[in-house]
Amino acid sequence: MIKIAEPVERGLLRKCAVDLKELKVEPFTMVIFGGSGDLSKRKLMPGLFHLFDAGELAAGFSALSFGLPQKDDDAYRGEMLEALRQFDSPPAEGKWEGFSRNLYYLPSRFDDDNGYEELCRRIDRISVRDQAGKTNILFYMAVPPDMVPLIVGKLKKFNLCKGPLNARIVVEKPFGVDSGSARELNRTLVDAFDECQIYRIDHYLSKEPVQNILFFRFANFIFEQIWNRNYVDHVQITVAEDIGIEHRGSFYERTGVVRDIVQNHMLQILGLIAMEPPVGFSADYVRDEKTKVFNSVRIVEAEEVDKYTVRGQYGPGRTGGEEVAGYRQEKDVAPLSLQPTFFAAKFYIDNMRWAGVPFFLRAGKRLAKRITEICIQFKQLPLRLFGAPCDPNILVFTIQPDEKISLKFGVKYPYSVDEIYPVNMVFGYRDTFQMKARPDYERLLLDCIKGDLSLFVRQDSVEAMWQIVDPINARWESMPPRNFPNYAAGSWGPREAEPLIGESGRRWFTS
Repeated sequence: MIKIAEPVERGLLRKCAVDLKELKVEPFTMVIFGGSGDLSKRKLMPGLFHLFDAGELAAGFSALSFGLPQKDDDAYRGEMLEALRQFDSPPAEGKWEGFSRNLYYLPSRFDDDNGYEELCRRIDRISVRDQAGKTNILFYMAVPPDMVPLIVGKLKKFNLCKGPLNARIVVEKPFGVDSGSARELNRTLVDAFDECQIYRIDHYLSKEPVQNILFFRFANFIFEQIWNRNYVDHVQITVAEDIGIEHRGSFYERTGVVRDIVQNHMLQILGLIAMEPPVGFSADYVRDEKTKVFNSVRIVEAEEVDKYTVRGQYGPGRTGGEEVAGYRQEKDVAPLSLQPTFFAAKFYIDNMRWAGVPFFLRAGKRLAKRITEICIQFKQLPLRLFGAPCDPNILVFTIQPDEKISLKFGVKYPYSVDEIYPVNMVFGYRDTFQMKARPDYERLLLDCIKGDLSLFVRQDSVEAMWQIVDPINARWESMPPRNFPNYAAGSWGPREAEPLIGESGRRWFTS
């Protein structure tokens, strides 16, 4: 039996009415819990530095790292400079000095009340108030998920969430491991902060091509007219990576492909493709429409999971001309691990716009190449004017590695009688705008600083997305696979993924 998700309880949800045109960068203090960790070194500090270098941070900003090990401000500044050199690029001469004097370090355990007492004093000492006399504080949770409730409880205890501070909190995925834990995490967060203070990061939403989905749809009337079940045959969303799990073995063993990328990134993309036009582009208008989509996705029950999904795990193979190890040979992975690294599924959205249109999702590690793209294949004409059926029209949004939108259509081959030749009309982000898209975390950090929630995930969406994947996780975890590993590194995944999409002559699309 297949059913529709129940609407998520919204009792804790408080909407945030914000005029995006009035938002601006004010002086702020960012408190980074886990500021010496991998996320800070690879993403947060390079992102902050580039915003500073581009003149986009207000004078009077500061960043304070809270955590262990013991070190002083100078040692932390030296560590972050080395991180910038290793993971980004060496800063221009003289730029680092101006930036680094705004970096501070507070050594403390996350459960130590003395550390939070000192945090209050440090905030008072280093923060610069904005023109309205407010102290803007951004708490960034660059910590393992199980640390977040502890830290939030301490922030509430020491009156750092509301009151005299204009506080915001940034939380990284995963937002729980299932519906129940996500709901519990949300209760913890909204017990201390209002919903409009909570920034749940999904870095895919900051990518320019992802944002362009809405503009392409709603700024071009010719496409919106055919964006429905009358004209669309099916939709494909592929998130393929040619790398393995790299340094994240212990994380991936706990998480797997569904929790790592399907429940968040892929379903958010599906929401943008399938949503109805919002009444405006402020955060809640867009998030309302996406949540309606998530609540309309047909829930696959346990006995149907094997019919509608395929799982896989990569074994040894060749990538980029080199021999690479299988998942079970990666560091911090169990020798007989059953954790999936590949996911394929067929979903249906049971509403008026999309009834009967299959949405095929595919994601995996160590696949043939790195590419993220959305393919909308339109129905074919029931005619044989040219002797044989024409190739279908296909609209493709390529998110990475190249940011582009292409439309495939047929033209007459020169000097032929009736031969159809497929061509592509392509918009390329770099070619058109002569610039690179801004790195994900720069855009997200800037939006956090300004108070723009548009690219962040709301509580009810998180819970609705978990409702979609929970039955899949439950089935997979209760019925261990017998054939892992079942695809070679450098391939396009297990063979079982082909018949999943193969009905009516469909096939996986890769540009």
